[in-house]
Amino acid sequence: MLNELRASSVLFVILFVVTGVIYPLVTWQTAQKLFPYQANGSLIEENGKIIGSELIGQSFVAEKYFHPRPSAAQYGFVAGVMRDGYDASNSSGSNLAPTSAELIKAIGERASALKSLSADAPFPVDLVTSSASGLDPHISPDAAKIQSGRVAAVRHLDVAQVKDLIEQATEPRTLGLIGDERVNVLKLNRALDLLASTTPQ
Repeated sequence: MLNELRASSVLFVILFVVTGVIYPLVTWQTAQKLFPYQANGSLIEENGKIIGSELIGQSFVAEKYFHPRPSAAQYGFVAGVMRDGYDASNSSGSNLAPTSAELIKAIGERASALKSLSADAPFPVDLVTSSASGLDPHISPDAAKIQSGRVAAVRHLDVAQVKDLIEQATEPRTLGLIGDERVNVLKLNRALDLLASTTPQ
């Protein structure tokens, strides 16, 4: 009995050191050397200040910006305060079924809001439905293009310029096979601000 206890204790300590100390340290150091940008959260800096991450969506509601897909992560009234989602500490979808009256109502309200911003119907599905995580940083190229007229008008830019910006920001399918083409909203809006700052008004 004592020998079995000693053997199991030694095995536990060995496994703890290997899997709980050595492996994490080696993995961390390897990632820091080979992929430091990705390993540290793919953070985007502007003028020395972190403004977001390529991996986490954030809210853009001003008409001069491209809007992300809706978020269900802490969306609605929380402690008496209306939240617009994109809460990275509470990543979640709505978990509403396709036949849910609440979901159908939400989609209708989002479509109406898009119409009020001069977007043309029919709308890409990712502009009226939230993602599974509630933090999706991407929209489809179609979802970006349908907003190009509004963005161009508010910023007094040529629509062709804005559409060219979307084309440049469009990311290909992963390995050419997985997923769909997509546009990172934060990166597109940063490029839009840069274009506007260099374009005579």
